[in-house]
Amino acid sequence: MKFAALLKQSLVDYPGKIAAVLFTRGCNLRCPYCHNGHLLLKPGRTNNHDLDLHDLLGFLQERAGFLDGVVISGGEPTLNPDLDEACRAIKALGYLVKLDTNGTRFTALAGLIEKGLVDYVAMDIKAALEYQDYLEACGRLSREDFFNVRSSVHLLKNTSIQVEFRTTVVPLYHDLDDLLRIGSAIAGARLYTLQQFNPAQALAPELRSSKPYRIKELEEMAEQIKPMIERVRVVNA
Repeated sequence: MKFAALLKQSLVDYPGKIAAVLFTRGCNLRCPYCHNGHLLLKPGRTNNHDLDLHDLLGFLQERAGFLDGVVISGGEPTLNPDLDEACRAIKALGYLVKLDTNGTRFTALAGLIEKGLVDYVAMDIKAALEYQDYLEACGRLSREDFFNVRSSVHLLKNTSIQVEFRTTVVPLYHDLDDLLRIGSAIAGARLYTLQQFNPAQALAPELRSSKPYRIKELEEMAEQIKPMIERVRVVNA
């Protein structure tokens, strides 16, 4: 398996842990506010020199005892058919594995959880769980992928592993009512993160001059959602 990039150490991507972050290439969505646009193209369609899993395992073996976990992010990691193998190899070195996903590949996600290959899943919730709302926020979205998103939400609400739902809050797509509808859909979840939108890195040029919600505004929204969720937090862009 190939990875587009490696962040050797992070204190924020795996809550409570020191982790390395591996980024996969390729995504089936085109969210206008995406800040990882350089990862959207599939492997082999760029001139980038991607990183081989074998070499990365050598790095991780050297860092064993200092790093606690590995985050696999993207792009959308579950599009890669070799993800199981990569998670298994990383866990064999004694690492915890966290997966960042958009939830559109339910079968792959369910398999990883069933096989014990992930310890933590962070799933992006793009909008209220209605097809038209989701399509607008995702740029493109098949109905099959949307139903997979709903199935993934149900799965993660009922699994025993650590789970985080999160939304990048973009004024053009999200207001308090939208966030309350999301909160209702994931009611009972242990953690919901509201992430501040970063316009400077947006995929859509027209969003790069827009203003994000201020942190105080996001915190006020979070207060309204808290009765439905065990913990709601706000993070900077």
